Amino acid sequence: MQPITPELLVLVDAIARHGSFAKAARELGKVPSAVTYSIRKLEDGLDVLLFDRSGHRALLTPAGEALLKDGRHLLQSLDELASRVKRIATGWEVQLRIAVSAVIPWRPIYDLIDEFHAVGSATTLRFSTEVLSGNWDALTSGRADLVIGAGAAGEPTGPYRSQAIGVMQFGFCVAANHPLASLPQPLSRADVTRYCAVVIADTSRNLPVQSRGILSEQPTLVMPSMQAKIDAQVRGLGCGYLPLTLAAPYLAQGLLVVCETDEGMSLTEHVAYAWRAEPPGEAMKWWLQKLKSPRLCESLLGM
Repeated sequence: MQPITPELLVLVDAIARHGSFAKAARELGKVPSAVTYSIRKLEDGLDVLLFDRSGHRALLTPAGEALLKDGRHLLQSLDELASRVKRIATGWEVQLRIAVSAVIPWRPIYDLIDEFHAVGSATTLRFSTEVLSGNWDALTSGRADLVIGAGAAGEPTGPYRSQAIGVMQFGFCVAANHPLASLPQPLSRADVTRYCAVVIADTSRNLPVQSRGILSEQPTLVMPSMQAKIDAQVRGLGCGYLPLTLAAPYLAQGLLVVCETDEGMSLTEHVAYAWRAEPPGEAMKWWLQKLKSPRLCESLLGM
């Protein structure tokens, strides 16, 4: 059997701090003989000498120092685990998985994370970024407990609850030096199809995938993230629709411009946050309460 136990690590720590078996015994409410017996049994079990008893003080040997160093980390981890279990027993989830749509700005999410950490919860937050049907797929497949920014029009049937965030504005954006920027507007289908569309792929694994704002005959450049898509369009590598809240800094600097098109694609999308219809834990309750804020919803929309 493993000779090292938390109780023995506490004992080694006390002896090391006091340099005395007797003082450690007094601190822990034990008789000195019991402390001596426990340490000798531990040393026999490990087949090492933990303390040098030749002087007036009990000094750790190199092996004892190694045990104490790692043992203190272990004791701290055990304390944290005990605290975590107690908090979970009060209703706090071990982990809350939150899917954030690629069209949502992260700054207000970072602010929420900061506020959540201040609560002192033991719940681990795990975030993912989803695109188009991937938002609902993350919820329906169990990859996420909460999704923020899903397209309301694509909500699937099932045991889910949702709440509107508002209307997200989009614009057909190109680099200021892109050939489309200098053409008469609105741009025709023939104008647009001559140039590459920059897209990010739908992240759905089970629900039918979607594409938006791409013409069937148009070449495409698939990027791994919304920021990569924006960067590619700023460099003039292609064109495409962008959430205006994310494009705003680049539009303000003149790196991107918004063009009108005659394709008739909707430049708005109703977005929502959603969660599974089951009794929420304390962490989920916290996030749902925060998401009720009209001011927060406006910041998520870039207003």
